[in-house]
Parts: sequence; C-alpha cells; structure tokens
Amino acid sequence: MGRKKTHASGKCKHHAAPQKRISPAKRNEINVQCEKLFHLSSNPAYVTQLWDNYLEILAVLEKVKRLEEMKTESSKRFQAIGQFIKWLRDNGANVDGASIAEFPGFELGLKAEKDFIQNQLMLEIPRKLILSVESAAPELTSLQNDPLVQHMPQVALAIALLIERHKENSKWKPYLNILPTTYCTVLYMNANDMIELKGSPTLEAALIQCRNIARQYSYFNRLFQNSHNAVSDLLREVFTYEEYCWAVSTVMTRQNMIPSANGPQMIHALIPMWDMCNHEEGTITTDFNRDTDSCECFALRDFKEGEQIFVYYGPRTNADFFVHSGFVYPNNKQDGFKLRLGISKADSLQKERIDLLEKLGLPSVGEFLLVPGTEPISDLLLAFLRVFSMRKPELEHWLQSDKVFDLKHIDCALETVVEENVRKFLLTRLKLLIANFPTTLDEDLELLKTTLPHAKKLAVQLRVSEKKILHGALDYVEQWIKA
Repeated sequence: MGRKKTHASGKCKHHAAPQKRISPAKRNEINVQCEKLFHLSSNPAYVTQLWDNYLEILAVLEKVKRLEEMKTESSKRFQAIGQFIKWLRDNGANVDGASIAEFPGFELGLKAEKDFIQNQLMLEIPRKLILSVESAAPELTSLQNDPLVQHMPQVALAIALLIERHKENSKWKPYLNILPTTYCTVLYMNANDMIELKGSPTLEAALIQCRNIARQYSYFNRLFQNSHNAVSDLLREVFTYEEYCWAVSTVMTRQNMIPSANGPQMIHALIPMWDMCNHEEGTITTDFNRDTDSCECFALRDFKEGEQIFVYYGPRTNADFFVHSGFVYPNNKQDGFKLRLGISKADSLQKERIDLLEKLGLPSVGEFLLVPGTEPISDLLLAFLRVFSMRKPELEHWLQSDKVFDLKHIDCALETVVEENVRKFLLTRLKLLIANFPTTLDEDLELLKTTLPHAKKLAVQLRVSEKKILHGALDYVEQWIKA
C-alpha cells in the first residue's frame, strides 16, 4: 500500500467522452493512421532520435484526433459529489470525517469535517468499492490471453476502466462521474510544452512515455476493430486516443496496490474517495486490513476541521511525479537528478572495472541519483566513480581486498590521484549538465513569478528542482576540491 500517484493538481480543460458514431470512411482512415502510429512507436529509436520520433507521432495523432471528432464540454464533477458520497455510504464506506472540496492550486481534494489527531483512522473503503480487474469488468476475461492485458497490469486496469465507463448501468458510475475528465500528465502536453524540458533528463522519460501510450492505443484500436469478443464489441465504436489517454492517466495518477482477494499477491487498484487526497511529505499511513477486507487511511499528522487532508504517496523524485502524476512537489526531500554512467567497451580495463563493480553489487551501466541536501553524492555513485577513475594497480588491489565496501565511504583511504580524478570528473560533468539547460536557475525563478500556462509552469518548476540539485552538488564538489 501507499504507492499511490496523485490525480492532477491545477486547472485543466475538460473533455467529455465521445458519443457520436464514426463513419466507415473515417474509421478506415483512422485504421490507416493507427498502422503508421504502430510502426513509428515500435521501431527502435536511439535517445538522439526520440524528439524527431515524438514529433512524427504527434503529427499522426493530430490526424487521428481530428478524425475521431472529440467534443468538448464542461466537467460535471461538482454536480456528482452528492451522489458519490451517498454511493460510498450505501456500500459500507466510513467517510463521515471527510468531504470533497475545492482548494486553490489543487482543484478538488479532501477536507476534514472534524479535528483529527495523528494516526487516527480517517477513511475505511471496503474491497467491494475498490475498482480492480478482480472486482470490475468481468468482460476482460475474453482478453485474458492478450499479451498486453496479461503482462501489463496497469494496462489491464485502464481497459477495465473503459469497459465500466461505457457499460450500461455500471455499478461504478458514481465513482466514474467524480473522476477528472482530463489530466496534466505528459500525455496531454504538446510539443511547445515538451520542449520546455530541453536539457533535463526527464525529457527522455516523458518522450518514451508518450511513445509507449501511442503504441498501446494503436495496438488496441487494431484489436477492437478486427476481433469479436465482449470487450471489442463494447469498445469498438467508442475507443479513441483521448479515451485511452484518459484511462491510462486515471490509472497512472490514482492507482495503489492492494492484496488480491485470491491469494497473497498484490494487484493494482483504484480506491474511491481515498484517491481524492493530495500529496504531502511524511510517512505512508494507508494500509489494507485483511480482517475487515478494507483499505484504511490514518491521519498523516494532526488536521484541524476545515483543513485539507493530505497523504504521503511514497518516496519519488519530481521527475517521476511530473511524468506519471502531472505535478511537481516543491522542496521534495526524496528528489533526485538521474545521472547515467557506464564503463566504455573501448576501455582497456573494462573487465577489471566490471569485476570490481560486481563485487560492490553495482551495474557497469546504470542511473545514479544526485540528491538534495548536504550530502548530494550517494555512496553508490561515489563507489562507481572511484572504480571508474582507478588505474590498473588500484583495480588489482581492490579486487583482492576483503574491505571492498570501504569504497562506498567518503573517508576511504585511496590514492590521491584517484580521488582527484573523481572530483575533476564530477566538476566537469556537473558544469556540463547545468550548461545543457537553455535557461539559468535565476531566470527560471523569475519566470515562476509570472503567469504561465499550467503545463509550462510544471516544466519550469521541474527545471528549478533539478537545477537546485545540480548547483548543490557543484558547490559540494568545489568545497571538496578545496579541502
């Protein structure tokens, strides 16, 4: 429990599900575009090609969206609140201490209807109200041999959500009506929004995410158009790219893990009411009670009547929050800047370096986090850089040593030249990473004082959080060199 990802905070436009039947001619053209989309998003793309690949995918998606004729209308979420709360209570949920309210900068959140003290039980949501592939969309069994549904539980949950959304008389209607009709995840960003991530390692993750969802959409479009089963028959005429984006974003931003009703394994699920809580730093205070067969949420801290109730989503970087949840958390103590490092195949000491890294339990190619705070260089990163900087005699010495884990400690006794090489490498790499951004930290901080479109503001907030980590690490290394 506790690995939840938030619904989007901030204001966004709202899109309703399409009701109009698509003509055969348009359907044929959509299918043609989907084949293009499938190839564009399936062919191998190197990091350097990802941006051009993304632009090609976007161009095809624009044609698809025009053909699918999305209609926009205002959200009905506010009108759905009363019916939703009644549905929860009628089905045995304990929600008496909380209500759904609007909060500046968050759209909707949970409001305390009484005082709570830390660790006091606030919400109880029984399993029968929790939407999972076990409790909802029995039609999904007709796709049980499909590789995406079988091996990607988040995808299976997204399809289950669409099945319930388009079914007559779904028991989940009160919950579906309270969900956001659009999100602020990267799937809803355009090229102008995405280019704001230039220089950030998060750009690659965002582009890959968009590419993956485009591929899944084109795959399911082909499946629903060309096969006859309970799911295809229900979704064939209503499945669109924006419908799939909505379903995927709902799952990405609101999911949690609960124990299966059929065994010890954990399954992905959507927990009504609890998933209205926004994020705050702290500890995980949500658990699943097997005795009562319900999800229980306890107070993260004291909450006064009228205050917004927050929960802690778990330790994640702002890059993860940005890509999967559509928000950035200022002063995130769990933040980190991903540094990709590897041992070159052309390195004459490649074998010795890899052998030593294996002794340390480290990969020869991997991502290491620079973190905020007074100790920005993690012990794993430090050990990797030391191995990376060693000459043959040091490598031979440490391969024989039974104190190899000392390499993870800052005060490990090492040849001066090795430590100097580590510091020089870090100094050069950090300056280069900072220079990769088109704007400076000060310029971004000034930008945030102005009124920005929501997607651009998110990107600038992310850049600021990443640059603060880089500048903190640079200051640390410069002091280290002087020491």
